[in-house]
Amino acid sequence: MKELVSGILIGLIIFLVVIGVNVTPLILITLLIGGFYFFYIAQGTVKFENIGTDIRLGTDITFEHIGGQDNAIKELEEALEFIIKPEEIIKMGIRPLKGVLLVGPPGTGKTLMAKAAASYTRSAFIATSGSEFIEVYAGMGAKRVRQLFNDARKKAAKQNSQSAIIFIDELEILGGKRGSHNSHMEYDQTLNQLLVEMDGISFRTDPRILIIGATNRADMLDSALLRPGRFDRHVQVTLPDKVGRRKILDIHAQNKPIENENILDDIAAATFGFSGAHLESLTNEAAILALRENTNSITERHFNEAIDKVILGEKLDKKPSHTEVERVSVHESGHALISELLKPGSVSSLTIIPRGRALGFMRKTAQDDQYLYTREELEGDIMVALAGAAAEEIKYGNRSTGAASDFEQSWELAMKIVETGLSSIGVVNRKDTPEEIMYKECKEIISILEDRTREMLINNQRGLFSIAETIVVEESLNRERFLELLQ
Repeated sequence: MKELVSGILIGLIIFLVVIGVNVTPLILITLLIGGFYFFYIAQGTVKFENIGTDIRLGTDITFEHIGGQDNAIKELEEALEFIIKPEEIIKMGIRPLKGVLLVGPPGTGKTLMAKAAASYTRSAFIATSGSEFIEVYAGMGAKRVRQLFNDARKKAAKQNSQSAIIFIDELEILGGKRGSHNSHMEYDQTLNQLLVEMDGISFRTDPRILIIGATNRADMLDSALLRPGRFDRHVQVTLPDKVGRRKILDIHAQNKPIENENILDDIAAATFGFSGAHLESLTNEAAILALRENTNSITERHFNEAIDKVILGEKLDKKPSHTEVERVSVHESGHALISELLKPGSVSSLTIIPRGRALGFMRKTAQDDQYLYTREELEGDIMVALAGAAAEEIKYGNRSTGAASDFEQSWELAMKIVETGLSSIGVVNRKDTPEEIMYKECKEIISILEDRTREMLINNQRGLFSIAETIVVEESLNRERFLELLQ
C-alpha cells in the first residue's frame, strides 16, 4: 500500500512538471506531512525486538550463578511456581501472582535474578527500564506500555514458550506516586496504562505473563501499584553478608588464575558493604593489576590494591607539595593511631599515595560483619574520624580542608547516637524534636570526643610523629611496619 501511494505521488509530480505547473509547494507540503507522520510513528515505537535476545530458553544464566542472595532467590522461586506448575495451581484454586517487586541497593543482582527467573521457567524475556516510557508528548508512554505487552506475547509465540517475563528496571520512574509530577500528566497516564495492563493479565490465557520490577526506592511507588493483585510479592535483595561475598568471589574467580584461593576468605571479610557489582569489579581490577606486572597469578597484594581502587579510585598523577605531603602524613597517622589505641588490631595499612579525591587513606583490618552498635563503639568511630584534624592541630596549630569529609562523617555518627536514643536526652522522635535540641546535643557529643581525642594524641605524641615522618619517606606502611613505629 505504501509503495502504491508513493508511486502515485511521484507520477503526479512528474505529470505536473511536464504540463508546466510549479510543483515546489506540493513537494514541500508532501515532505512536511510525511515528516510529521514518521515522527509520530517513531515516537510511539518501542524497539524491544533486540532487547533481551541474549536470554533464550535453556540459557546458562541460572540462580546458581547468583551469590549472596539465597533468601531472595527462595522467595522468587516460590513466586515462579505458577508458571512451572500451572495445572497444580488451578487445581488448588490459587490466584497466580501477576507481579514481583525486587527491592534493593544498586548492584545487588536484581537484573541477574530476573534473567535467571526466565531461564528457570523457560520463559520469553523482555527487559526495559522506566525511563524508556516517559515522553514529553502526551500518550506516547501509554502506547509504549501497550506495545510492551504485545511484544512479550509475540516473543513467547516465536520461541514456542507458554510464558513470558517482562522485567522493568527503575520502576520508580514509571510507577511513581500519581500527582507528584507537577504539570506533567504523561507520568500518570503511563502508570494508569500499566495498571490496566496488569489487571488484564489472565492466568488462563497463553502466554502467561509475569511482571518483575526492580527499584531501590520502593517508597516512591504508587500505592495502587503495590496493592495485592498487582505486585503481590516484594523480594528484598540486600547487600551480601560475609558468606555471600565469599560465594560471589568464587563465581567471579572461576576463570582467573588465583595464587591461593584461601585468600578469598580474607577478601570477603574485608569488603563489608560491597555489592555483587563491587565484588565483580574487584576481581576484575585485581586481574588487571596482575596483567600489568606480567605475573602468572593473582596474589593477595593485587586484591588489596584492587579494594583501594574500587573504594577510592585510581592512583592519581598529581603530586602535592612537600608541605602538603607532610600534613597529609600527620593527618593519616592521627587516624591510624587513635584507631589502634581504641581497638587494637584494627589498622591494616596506611598510605599517602593520592587516590580519587583522597590524598591519603587508612585501611582497617578485616572483621566480621556488624549491624548493631553501642554508644561506645559509635563514639570510637567519631574519635577516629576527628583524629586527623586533631593531629594537624597538634603539629601545626591549625587545621586544613582535608578534614571536611571527616567532620561530615562525625556529625552523621553523632546524629545516629541521638536518633537511636543513645544520647543524654534519651529516646527522641526525629520529626517532633526541635532542630535546636538535636544540634545542641550533637555539638556537645562531638566537643567532648574532640577533647578526648586530642588528649590521647598528645599522650602518644612521640609515636604519632614517628609514624608521620616515616610515611613521608616510605609512602605506604603495612601493619608490621606500623606496629614497629608505634612501639
